[in-house]
Amino acid sequence: MKRIGRAALFFAAAVGFMAGDLPAPLPDFGMSQVEAAQQEWTWIASDQKYGKFFSPSNVQVKSQVNGVPTCISAWIKTSYTPGGAQEVIENYNIKASIPDPRLLSYSLARVDVYPQERKVVYLQENFYNEEGKVIWSKVYEPPKEYEVNSQSYEEDYYVALVDHIFYHGEKAMKEAPDRWKQLWVSTGAGGVTTESMADMTTMRLAGGNLIYWEWQETKDKNGEFLEVKHMKKSLNYEQGTEKIVKGDIWTPAAGWQSMEPEGRYVAITKENPAYHGLERLRAIVKGYQYWLNRYRTDLPQTANAKKEQKSSK
Repeated sequence: MKRIGRAALFFAAAVGFMAGDLPAPLPDFGMSQVEAAQQEWTWIASDQKYGKFFSPSNVQVKSQVNGVPTCISAWIKTSYTPGGAQEVIENYNIKASIPDPRLLSYSLARVDVYPQERKVVYLQENFYNEEGKVIWSKVYEPPKEYEVNSQSYEEDYYVALVDHIFYHGEKAMKEAPDRWKQLWVSTGAGGVTTESMADMTTMRLAGGNLIYWEWQETKDKNGEFLEVKHMKKSLNYEQGTEKIVKGDIWTPAAGWQSMEPEGRYVAITKENPAYHGLERLRAIVKGYQYWLNRYRTDLPQTANAKKEQKSSK
């Protein structure tokens, strides 16, 4: 599926500390754990800018409800090419601390992962040179939260860490050819066509609502993009109502902008092209019960079969 070339949502810029003026490590994960994590790293993914890794021996379950993990803690590692280093230095606004991108070799971050909310939360980051010396560090107070979807830089980390604890196949769904389910297509006056797709990786049931992210593209008769929307939706699939929780919209003139949804449920009528999408999503709810309920804490534990967890003690 063709997509607009949108830069992945990256780490938020943060004010750091110059080397020699570093914050003390957080009390629940001392630097001895960092040093231990440096001894073993499992590769997750890489591209022309970044290499992504995690430390299996440091993945721990911090909390659980009814036997289902609700918070997973871990150390992750990112290695940088000069282009990746330049990008992260600019995004973090830390050129004063790291004036030359060639100085930045890799970074380590302590994160918490919340499977039920698809969130990765950064607690601390340390940036290192090639010799392993810390050249920038930050303890996040409050922690930095990122919801994971197809546009998230954190998606690869989230998938690897959640699959390390559970047996539910996040990576398999992420790489599946049918990850994106077409909901509906509509062609209007002048040949303008709108297509909506639902991202299966983000789908979950919460009570009587289906939560998911939707990608919607509108093109003219020549196939040129007029508008793109990326929306988090909550669908009451029985009543046939939906609301946009949040999202972003792209146009050629304005680029990407945050949406301002009304925050209320609206009915999907049979005259609306989206009604076909409603029927499609109802079929998905019926056929993918295991996947949609994979991390729920209000169901019997047998419905959330999980991997034997590492002790968090």
